[in-house]
Amino acid sequence: MSRRSRYRLICLLPIPAIFLGLWLGAELISPTDVTQPPFNQLLLQWRLPRVLAAFCVGTCLGLAGVIFQGVFRNPLAEPYLLGSAPGAAVGAAIALLVPLPVAQALSLPLLSFLGAWGATLLVLSITRLTRITDTSGLLLAGIAVAALLAALRSLLLLALADETVNLQVVLSWTLGGIHTPDWSSLALLVLLTLLAVCLTRKLAHGLDILGLGDQVAQSMGLAPRRFVNRALLLAAAITALAVSWGGLVGFVGLVAPHAVRWLLGPGHKQLTLASALASGALLAVMDGLARALLPPAEIPLGLLTALIGAPFFLLLLVRARPSA
Repeated sequence: MSRRSRYRLICLLPIPAIFLGLWLGAELISPTDVTQPPFNQLLLQWRLPRVLAAFCVGTCLGLAGVIFQGVFRNPLAEPYLLGSAPGAAVGAAIALLVPLPVAQALSLPLLSFLGAWGATLLVLSITRLTRITDTSGLLLAGIAVAALLAALRSLLLLALADETVNLQVVLSWTLGGIHTPDWSSLALLVLLTLLAVCLTRKLAHGLDILGLGDQVAQSMGLAPRRFVNRALLLAAAITALAVSWGGLVGFVGLVAPHAVRWLLGPGHKQLTLASALASGALLAVMDGLARALLPPAEIPLGLLTALIGAPFFLLLLVRARPSA
């Protein structure tokens, strides 16, 4: 199969994924039930908005993963592993637990963005101060920062939760999960996701040049440091958007972009859109499985993605290890 055919096939993945997400759940809906009440109401008012929201969150995670992998020139980079998603989670926990003079609808995405960007800059600062240049050192720095931020988030939960805060809601959000939005909120998420796709695609040429090395990139008219800062700012914003709507969902930004890169090659012009669509399709199906595997209970989405993503990450580490 040619590369163009693979690209077209990946771009078609959202169609079966969305239909599968609509079918999966505590109640499996057959085609004959679609037009019958109460199943038609279940589809239109609950499942369809949730499946589309899961698709958008997955799309954002895939975009952030592509940017991080391109900026760090490391196919193992991912928002969760590099501390960006845990940083966004700390900011979101503050917005959920601390009474602030601004509405939570504004403070949640704003503090999530600041947490994601701050965590990413902290990882970069650590690697520069310690002169870490290899892949394993970068990942270890990101994992250490992520562990520190997870401890800080837990401390915030213990210190600030009281009878006025629904701790179960906060914990459920921390474990990862898509909450069914209303149609107006979903429209906003879709618009922001489309904006993220467009802005990420504008970085494609710069990411290709950056992959040639800083000196070559500079000779080709790209200012590496300025470009990296702009790319990380966008990746932090996209990660914050995903975390604000889906909580902590790890490894999606690693698995799908890495698989797409293996199928299509390193060129970011095709890689960005294909990774976004593949990641969205993956999370739409995973969210359906989270609803369907243990009915009537629901498995936290972050736990389910970790069960698949963590072995995949370990396999990549083993394959990346240089032979003796």
